[in-house]
Amino acid sequence: MQLRKIGSIQLLLLLAGLSYTLLSGIGASAQSNFLKPYAGEVYSWLTNASGTVRLQQQPVIYFGSTNKTNAVITVDSTQQYQTMDGFGFTLTGGSAALINQLPTSQKSALLNELFGNDSGSIGINFLRISIGASDLNSSVFSYDDVPNGTTDTLLQHFSLAADTVDLIPILKVILQINPNIKILGSPWSAPTWMKSNNATVGGSLLPQYYQVYAQYLVKYIVAMQQQGIPVYAITIQNEPLNPNNNPSMVMQADEQAKFIQNALGPAFKNNNITTQIWLYDHNCDRPDYPLTILNNPSAAQYVTGSAFHLYAGNISALSQVHDAFPNKHVYFTEQWVGAPGDFASNLQWHIQNLIIGAPRNWSKTVLEWNLAADANDEPHTSGGCTQCLGALTIQGNSIIRNVAYYIIAHASKFVLYGSYRIASNMINNLPNVAFLTPQGKKVLIVFNSNNTTQAFGIQFNNKYAAAVLPAGSVATYVW
Repeated sequence: MQLRKIGSIQLLLLLAGLSYTLLSGIGASAQSNFLKPYAGEVYSWLTNASGTVRLQQQPVIYFGSTNKTNAVITVDSTQQYQTMDGFGFTLTGGSAALINQLPTSQKSALLNELFGNDSGSIGINFLRISIGASDLNSSVFSYDDVPNGTTDTLLQHFSLAADTVDLIPILKVILQINPNIKILGSPWSAPTWMKSNNATVGGSLLPQYYQVYAQYLVKYIVAMQQQGIPVYAITIQNEPLNPNNNPSMVMQADEQAKFIQNALGPAFKNNNITTQIWLYDHNCDRPDYPLTILNNPSAAQYVTGSAFHLYAGNISALSQVHDAFPNKHVYFTEQWVGAPGDFASNLQWHIQNLIIGAPRNWSKTVLEWNLAADANDEPHTSGGCTQCLGALTIQGNSIIRNVAYYIIAHASKFVLYGSYRIASNMINNLPNVAFLTPQGKKVLIVFNSNNTTQAFGIQFNNKYAAAVLPAGSVATYVW
């Protein structure tokens, strides 16, 4: 290639064009700010305890050479840990139905706000959906329901029809907005004819149907792909130790290991299915469940990692499983906000335990529960959750953004897919977590658990920025 001299103005224009190209994918942040020449600015967005300030951009602070406080959070981008797959919600069947009934222009604006990559969007980049109905569908169904007393071992009646009304159309629009969004599928139950009690609630998968159920999951992934919806990963059973939900199915650890080893793993391999398999998908009080399966090499060979909820136990269980099997990943896949919700206490618990706690314990995802419900916390099945507050309350054409929306947005808007968690020190009453984005941006999320406003310093590369955070508030800092 022949090189030629260029003038200083041409060089500046060339570099400016290169900078714009590199930053054009940063959309989950305020791009107009990021495109300015960097002069030590730190941009920040605040949500306070009362909810009177919600993800509002704050005055710019600057890195300088002096520190004026004893409380200093030091960020070190040279110490890198896991890459992040994303932050998001479960798009339940009920959520999809509520969004889909909105007027076209309002629906389009909402989906762009949720999944877009401009400064007015929150950049959700990971979704969980149910394989068949969850308890937040209006009714229970599987993809192969046959008359009572009959079976369909050849899966001739398999059909996604129930999800073609709302869920699949909404997913197609989301994929147009963000073609790279990751989708996790989780079944609440196998078809009843495969179960020990022939019922939607409880029961277990009969061993004689292991191979058939594996083919059912293969058919699901293939059918979704045919709809233009790639399924990034599946968990084998939502809450496998919970027999009370509708629908639900119990699957003990040894049963899950046998199902993976003898049926699901080989079925995926034989059908060239690249969708990841995640274990468990239940509470942090039972790390022995995924560890049992990971200790079985014949089953573990097919497994990417283990998924967790936090209705019981401690978030540190994720580190326990990660440390035992560092070549297998851990994921956080569900946590509800109970209606009617308390903004301050919900914000504190979820930010500290999930947005900060889960990544600091090696999680590659943080997913809150249902994206949307109506003013009566519906729809749900008979026997399903009656107090699951949506991140959005959608009543007719009215949309209210609740606390879970802001909990996730404080990360999803700034921490893009492929970001690394990086080192940051924990100091008293200022829990935090830091990330390095693929565009080279540093993102620091800090919660003030003090009862009073807290001043602190952010240290990076021996420079200091002076920050102030109100009591019970969360802020995301970006530079």
